[in-house]
Amino acid sequence: MILIVTLLSGLPLALLFRTGLTDATGLTVVPLLEALQSPSLQRALWNSVQSAGLSAFCATSLGTALALVIGLTDVRARGLLVFLILLPMMIPPHVTAIAWLQALGPGSPLLGALGLAPPAGSPHPMHGLGGLVTLLTIQHAPLVFLILRATLRSFPRELVEAARLSGAGMGRILRRIILPLLAPALLAGFMLAFTAALGNFGINALIGVPGRFTTLPVLIWQRLAAFGPGMLPGVAVIALILALLTIVVLGLQLLLTRRLRTQMGGLAQAPLAHALGPLRPAVEAGLWLVVGATLVLPLSALVATSLVPTYGVPLSSVTATLANYAEVLLRQEVTARAFVNSTVIAGTAALLIAMLAILMGHFMTRGSRSGQRAAGLAVGQAEVAYAVPGLVVSVAFILAFIQPVMGLRLYNTIWIILLAYVAAFLAIGLKPVLAAFAQMDSSLDDAGRVSGAGFGRRIRRISAPLAAPAAASGAILVFLTAYNEVTVSSLLWSTGNETIGTVIFNYESGGYTTLAAAMSVVTVLATVVLMLCANLMGRRLPPGIVPWRE
Repeated sequence: MILIVTLLSGLPLALLFRTGLTDATGLTVVPLLEALQSPSLQRALWNSVQSAGLSAFCATSLGTALALVIGLTDVRARGLLVFLILLPMMIPPHVTAIAWLQALGPGSPLLGALGLAPPAGSPHPMHGLGGLVTLLTIQHAPLVFLILRATLRSFPRELVEAARLSGAGMGRILRRIILPLLAPALLAGFMLAFTAALGNFGINALIGVPGRFTTLPVLIWQRLAAFGPGMLPGVAVIALILALLTIVVLGLQLLLTRRLRTQMGGLAQAPLAHALGPLRPAVEAGLWLVVGATLVLPLSALVATSLVPTYGVPLSSVTATLANYAEVLLRQEVTARAFVNSTVIAGTAALLIAMLAILMGHFMTRGSRSGQRAAGLAVGQAEVAYAVPGLVVSVAFILAFIQPVMGLRLYNTIWIILLAYVAAFLAIGLKPVLAAFAQMDSSLDDAGRVSGAGFGRRIRRISAPLAAPAAASGAILVFLTAYNEVTVSSLLWSTGNETIGTVIFNYESGGYTTLAAAMSVVTVLATVVLMLCANLMGRRLPPGIVPWRE
């Protein structure tokens, strides 16, 4: 187990660091310093930090406001609101970008049908820094909301009740009690949104490139796509800079969290449900307005674009057609192949991660002291691989597998994408399984050992059945993440090994907008169905494993 995780997570990243810090004289920081003197890299680095910082601030503000309203007041339809607020987080970033490009552009079929489309030839309002920050905010505000909502569910409500009895209003309670206690969660949300924006590829490419706003992930993709594997040492240095920036941000978060740490123990509780009184209709209208602006508007534009014969034609009863769906689902070989490839490799990755997670969870909670240390090392490597941007993982895998390994050629095959998915998303499937093992009674495993059952039999008959619901939930989350992603596979795909994410991205960047819209609608529907399946399974799991369940 530790060997598998090390081979997939630890060694490729270690090879990336070695390649980025090596020149003719050996290991040295000279390549790093030389790269930092490049004007194009300096500009991309500043653009990355600027867009990530602004979007993280906006995402933290929006996510905090949503979490406080839903977590502390008596708004209705709370469960549905939580599901809809978290849905943009599960929709692939490049699909989000395509939806907004089609919603607000001069050729928008939706705006054209309403007579509100900008004049033909006018600049697209989403191209550039403003549009990039807006979409990164929409994509990552649910992350902040998720963190703060979980914190509020274990909030010590006796402090709030004491303040109420002392005559403090809700505004003063918010300033003097709630926000100070939420400081570590706010910091974690900001840093998570910042690192997610740093590594985001789909939005950065589709929004930033037309606006001539190049970030580090896009620079890596452009150089490797233009110059091929011969550019690997230079690309490795850029990926190393992106990885180091992410590690610095995470280290800063740990340092500041220790200083801001507050004790808020307790089990998950129902929301405080502060009565809004006559303000409730206005607050609920504001919440649904946010959902409509961030979800309904772009998805409606996406559907409208998928139903017209050519982008720019207004949608009407005369122009509406299903030809784009027939094209991508029935006629285009590349799309059919992409659906099969994504389903197979995402499903296989989810299954492998579920099995690895059960083994790691068993060793972490039931193993010997040495076994627990080994499992802890494996968990740490999985967390690092998940924390660094997906493009960094892609470059690391190219470096590790561009040459045959033990006679096996993985580069330019679908298997390198599968292994990269396992490395990048192992932490997602691991979290719910570790939570489930923490709640199991260890005496069951002890009884099996005393009865003479070996390790394999205890895993099959005790640990695996008890952890199966959590492992299945984690597998669905992994499948959701891997099925539509484009960041990891953007550098690893090849002809015949396309994924859904890369085909959608290539359609949009190649000008086949209506086909990209049709494929995007299908993937969004698949995402919603999978989320509903995870929601049904969540009834048998501890609170918090399925993030959108009340």
